[in-house]
Amino acid sequence: MVRVLWGLLAGVLAMSPTLAYASSETTGPSALLDLTNHAAGYFALAIFVIAYLLVIFEEAIHMRKSKPVMLAAGLIWACVAFAYMGTGKEAALNAAAKHNILEYGELFLFLMVAITYVNSLEERRVFDVLRAKLVSMGLSYQKLFWLTGILAFFLSPLLDNLTTALIMGAVVMAVGTGSTKFIVLACVNVVVAANAGGAFSPFGDITTLMVWNKGKIEFAGFFVIFIPSVINYIVPAVIMSFSVPKITPEAVSENPSLKRGAKVVIFLFASTIFTAVSFKNFFHLPPAMGMMLGLGYLMMFSYFLKKHPDRKNEPDMVLDAFKEVERVEWDTLFFFFGIIFAVGGLGVVGYLETMSQLLYVDLGHTSANVIIGALSAIVDNIPLMFAVLTMDPEMVRGQWLLITLTAGVGGSLLSIGSAAGVALMGTARGYYTFMSHLKWTWAIALGYAASIYAHLWINASLF
Repeated sequence: MVRVLWGLLAGVLAMSPTLAYASSETTGPSALLDLTNHAAGYFALAIFVIAYLLVIFEEAIHMRKSKPVMLAAGLIWACVAFAYMGTGKEAALNAAAKHNILEYGELFLFLMVAITYVNSLEERRVFDVLRAKLVSMGLSYQKLFWLTGILAFFLSPLLDNLTTALIMGAVVMAVGTGSTKFIVLACVNVVVAANAGGAFSPFGDITTLMVWNKGKIEFAGFFVIFIPSVINYIVPAVIMSFSVPKITPEAVSENPSLKRGAKVVIFLFASTIFTAVSFKNFFHLPPAMGMMLGLGYLMMFSYFLKKHPDRKNEPDMVLDAFKEVERVEWDTLFFFFGIIFAVGGLGVVGYLETMSQLLYVDLGHTSANVIIGALSAIVDNIPLMFAVLTMDPEMVRGQWLLITLTAGVGGSLLSIGSAAGVALMGTARGYYTFMSHLKWTWAIALGYAASIYAHLWINASLF
């Protein structure tokens, strides 16, 4: 059966129109073939749409979101590879695939270390103690909603939106025990806040880092979109706050205490983030390498705890770092693999570049930047921003800031539109889902529109 399917696919591709070469160059994106009007391109797009629909209906069909996108990614690249056979462009396709592997590898290592640390903090009872302290303060769900959101907004520019969502998501799950409604609303709030906070910092999101590295905006130049970013967060937060339960969490009967070494793990996590930033800024090395060094900190500390047990010699006082790695949310990591390679495949086909050219040529810079930002909720914002930077349209500084803003916050429109949302879907599995986020997309869209108008008005002199 498998051979028959491959044979049919090969036959369809063989009967397709002649491939159009994008360029005679042998390196760079232009060395790839234009498959947008080829059967391989149509087939790849159809596969992506079907996989995306299966992700949307994850709750109804009870299929984890990683499964359809992983299958789609493999089929898309296999389909494209068939189209490249005998064209002499196989090396360019191989280079594109390796670029995707590199992109995913860095994200995988970064995310694995971050989740391992969050798991270790949970195992050391840090979040249990934090919940007990917050509840003992008599804070209502309303106040907790705003507290977690504001913290996410201001942590994101320093830690990045992904790490921030993981940390604040764990806090939300801890303090929201007993109220599913609060957990859902607070998770949506954290995602929006983390993405909005990351938009005005070179370190807050991968897309801002790309724009900064390209030299389109200087380091301090990002801060002029601070107010639009605030507006992007505040508008949906105010709307959602009216639906937050008007009650106070029940007092915690027990008084949990931190396990041995908990404070050291907190320090090591902070040191790991600092190490990752330092590797990027000072050593010009991938942040993932700094994160792996940070994982080494945790591994060595867990060894120290094992070799130097406390006087009580209680078994649960030992921290097994490898067990915390095992508890990583693999569905989330595999989903990232599938979505990066599926979208990367569409980029190789030529759809992303074609879309960007049509937008900037036909609609103008402002409309194009707004639409691309909205599209980042469906298609990962990284390849979209890469496509824009590759095209390098002639835009004034205000427009580069606009695309930075929209690409950063547009992903908040859907739960799968940003790394923060996808990571939180794993952390808050069973509570925060695609559909629970979709219910508030209209409110997030209002904030998206308001932030754009604020930027156009406040920074009018930059256009």
